[in-house]
Formats: sequence, structure tokens, C-alpha cells
Amino acid sequence: MFILSVLKDTIKIEPADFRKPKQEAITDEVNKKYANKVVQEIGLCISLFDIIEASEGVIHHGDGCSYVKATFRMVIFRPFINEVLTGTIKSCSEKGIRVSVGFFDDITIPPGCLQSGSSFDAEERVWIWNYDGEKLYMDIEEQIRFQVLSEVFTDTTPTPTNIGPTGRRQSAADATAANDLAANSTKIPPYALTGSIATDGLGPISWWGGQ
Repeated sequence: MFILSVLKDTIKIEPADFRKPKQEAITDEVNKKYANKVVQEIGLCISLFDIIEASEGVIHHGDGCSYVKATFRMVIFRPFINEVLTGTIKSCSEKGIRVSVGFFDDITIPPGCLQSGSSFDAEERVWIWNYDGEKLYMDIEEQIRFQVLSEVFTDTTPTPTNIGPTGRRQSAADATAANDLAANSTKIPPYALTGSIATDGLGPISWWGGQ
């Protein structure tokens, strides 16, 4: 579920942080920049693990900040394909089940990846596994064990534009508002997982005696 990845970056240290030991200042800035952020094709950054190498700081004229070229290792959330994880059911819809592992919510189990015989109860807003004449419910906030089927990375970096729909040049404020509206309308996560519970032993833990 967690891996270590080596990253390289130029870290900016503000003058107010010059009083800190160098390692501490770099650690704080790396975590501020990367923690809880998705790096494309790498995964969700959790926290800095260690600093492998760091250059002497260079202060740019007219800036006052120190710039350090650093090589470091980050703790990354990126489950391997077919890995079995345990999460919590956050919501259900006709499109499947949304699962959270606490710090990561972009996990979907589509209808085709549920147990054979599963159906969606539109009134209760839950999925039900109809097994041997018995209805087994997949209730909200219930713990669920699932297998990772696939992952998708999507570059969600905004694309600035200053040309309005009529071809007229927009102000900076108008362009920013348009970009924010476009970002909110799509809501595509930068990193998402698709899971399955279509195998014995998977699904709500309560089905299998809480094991």
C-alpha cells in the first residue's frame, strides 16, 4: 500500500526560516509542498521519509530566499494491482460503491465488480447481495475488504486562458473565475482506484464473521 519514491526538487526556504537547522527547514518545506498532493505516475504523497542529499543554499538577488537543490524520499500511497485493502463504504449509487481508506477517498467499486446477484436498492440507497435467498446489505460506514483492479492518473493542472467565449480578451479575475468553474464542474480526481469485491472473502467484513 505504501512505497518509498525518490524525488528531486529545488526547495525554496523563506528568510524567516533561516533560524531553523538546514535539515528541519528543508523537511518543513518539502512536507508543505508535497504532503497530501498527487504526483503524476507516482502516487499520493504522505510525508517526507528522509533527505538523501541537499546542496548549499543559493540566495537570488532581489528575492532574499534560499534555494536548495534536494534529493529526498517520500512515503507514497500507491497500492499495487491485485492488492487487498480494507476501507469504509462512504456512499452508494447506481454507478457503484465509493470507498475511503481514511486519507484517500477516490476509490470506486463499479456494479460489474460486485458479487454476482447484487442489486441496488434505490429507496435505501445501498447495494444488496442476494445470496442463497438472503439479502446481505452493504451499509454506509461499514468496513469493506476489496481488491485493487486498476489505477488512473489524470493531470488536473488548470489551463489558463484569457480569451472569453465571445473571443474578447478577459480580465485576470474573469479568467481565474472561469478556470475555477471549469475545475469544479469536472471534479476529476488526479489519482483514482477501481476495486472489486467479486471474490470470496471480499466485501463487508461482517459477511465473513468479522475476519
